[in-house]
Amino acid sequence: MTITAEQRRAHILDLVRELGTVRVVDLAERIGLAAVTVRRDVAALADAGLLHRSHGAVSLPRGESAAGRVTGRERVVGMLVPTVGSYFDEIIEGARSAAAAAGARLVLGISAYESSDDRAQVEQLLDAGVDGLLLTPNWKPGGHPENSAWLAGLRVPAVLVERSAAPESPFAELDSVGSDHHHGVLVALRHLSSLGHRAVQLAARDDTWTAYHVRTGYQEAVGLLGLEPHPVVGIHQPGGDMEEVAVRIAAGVADGARAVLVHNDQDAIHLVPLLRGRGLRVPDDVALISYDDVFAALAAPPLTAVAPPKRAVGSAALELLLRRLQSGPELPVHHVELLPELKVRTSCGGAGRSGATR
Repeated sequence: MTITAEQRRAHILDLVRELGTVRVVDLAERIGLAAVTVRRDVAALADAGLLHRSHGAVSLPRGESAAGRVTGRERVVGMLVPTVGSYFDEIIEGARSAAAAAGARLVLGISAYESSDDRAQVEQLLDAGVDGLLLTPNWKPGGHPENSAWLAGLRVPAVLVERSAAPESPFAELDSVGSDHHHGVLVALRHLSSLGHRAVQLAARDDTWTAYHVRTGYQEAVGLLGLEPHPVVGIHQPGGDMEEVAVRIAAGVADGARAVLVHNDQDAIHLVPLLRGRGLRVPDDVALISYDDVFAALAAPPLTAVAPPKRAVGSAALELLLRRLQSGPELPVHHVELLPELKVRTSCGGAGRSGATR
């Protein structure tokens, strides 16, 4: 069974609690891992304020619990997400695992897409006594709603998760951790270009934060790679207008654009049999890449997919929040973007084997 980084770090913290000050080489021997791996985990825990390093040895921060609180009470982190299931499940799990490794506790609040109850959910989390917040507010693509001004006056530290604030906005000085979706689109189109495609269609929604950045990333990537631009095929109702989408993509194929990027997995999976009904098989007639990689591997054929680092986003956001709680305003504001990777499967033809490229 593969041991995750969060599990290794939780084990390291348990051993340091048991042994007190201990050398890194001794930790590596006890855990049965390479010293370089343990040093990397120790560095991450120290950066989060959970361990103290000195002359090759580690210990708990003086006078503090493993969660960094002088009172000995565990840190409690509130997390606001727009939904559970699909994309955000992995983000939540990354944050939960990182919290467990740090001796902290995660409390979840859910503010459904299209709702306006972000503030009510956050107030409930604050009333529960959270020390800090991981926030994915219901911001519309390309902007921030006026009724979110209260975010700038939160009484506890907060980290934006899969959201970023414009430099001129009142939220620009909030820490943030998210996926670089422009890079994700670029690696998808670069892969298709490497297979000889000079035109790639994009089918995407326009009503979510990720879809907005996939669309703008597409325009950038087409220019950077010198591809032939095509109008975006809009998906206006998830799963509801895919017949029309298939008609438009088939027309693009007839016009020479025999590759398509689809946001997201659900719509990409719907699209495959609809294209087949029009005599277009994936990958023989159309190369297809989906965006999100939540269900893509389960499709027939398995879909090559852009995989945002969802679990790592949750973990990094939790660790950054703990560092903020430990260091306060002395820690510079962090705007962190993690790079998606491309999971190559069979839906593009070409190499057609499992793997990952950046």
